[in-house]
Amino acid sequence: MDHEDRIALFLDYENLALGAREHHGGRAFDFRPIADALAERGRVVVRRAYADWSYFDEDRRMLTRSHVELIEIPQRMGASRKNAADIKMAVDAVELAFERGYISTFVICTGDSDFTPLVHKLRELNKRVIGVGVEKSTSALLPPACDEFLYYDRLEGVDLPPVRGRRGRASRPAEPQQPEPTAVEPTPEQPEQPDSSPAAEEPVRDAEALAVLVAQTVAGLQGSSEGEVTASRLKRTLLRKDPTFSESDYGFRTFGELLRHLAGHNVVELAEGPAKGDPEVSLPEHGDQEVAFALLRTVVAELAAAGGPVALSGLKNQLRRARPEFSEKKLGYRSFLQFGKAAATAGEVTLAWSAEADDYLLTPRQG
Repeated sequence: MDHEDRIALFLDYENLALGAREHHGGRAFDFRPIADALAERGRVVVRRAYADWSYFDEDRRMLTRSHVELIEIPQRMGASRKNAADIKMAVDAVELAFERGYISTFVICTGDSDFTPLVHKLRELNKRVIGVGVEKSTSALLPPACDEFLYYDRLEGVDLPPVRGRRGRASRPAEPQQPEPTAVEPTPEQPEQPDSSPAAEEPVRDAEALAVLVAQTVAGLQGSSEGEVTASRLKRTLLRKDPTFSESDYGFRTFGELLRHLAGHNVVELAEGPAKGDPEVSLPEHGDQEVAFALLRTVVAELAAAGGPVALSGLKNQLRRARPEFSEKKLGYRSFLQFGKAAATAGEVTLAWSAEADDYLLTPRQG
């Protein structure tokens, strides 16, 4: 138990409940998916929800069954009631951070950007902060401030209405729309068929973007510090880059499964790490990089034979014509120039700045 994170949970209940009902077709907010997600992250020792509970009678019963302490904020004068709840919740969280040093993680359930200063203060006090909010009612300012941000809509167990295109971020390209057939009246020989179109299937984020993100992150970790890059360290870094990152958005059940998929596609290499279940992650020393260098050398040689030194600008497009899947970012390089310099260092091409051309010029390797 001593190794478990102690978690304090604070719910801006009006924000969550109204956001869920507004964007989920009037369906009631369900606390259980949040409780389940936090159970995977540590031991919740404080559960508090803030609202005028006369407006949430059924919800109050549901929260009480989950052992959530209900903090009553009676309605007084319009917006002042909401401000009173926000202030009370912020004061209680900071007070708890000072009084309960053993609490390592604070979970702030809201989509309101007014809580961003609270998140900053808790992190300043060396507390890990996880945010939870309804996606369409969450301010864009709040997720980047947290160590991790969970969208309520994406949690396992949340019952969503069958609405298409709920999430459009980084999803696979949509299939071209086919013209709708003309409606035909059902006949005895042709009974009316029920609508069999899939309901609100989750769009999967772009696998290419995933490979680029992981490769660049591994390359950055290898270049910025000593020691091995473990899977757990990589996951923490990905969450610092994007607190909303989740392997489930790409169709993987665990982060280990995601890494094994990328290893199978030669994006990363996995080796035994310092702890069981926490492998070391590195970029392939050979394989795709050597193939990419050889491609660059071949294209530069062909272009140089026709017209002399080859300008770096526009060269990437030439490589993609020969190999459409080419991406220097999947190899861990942040720019095409960095890739070109690496190829020059490896002796595949020569690369030099030309003031006259106002560009880098490449020539093929001699001999």
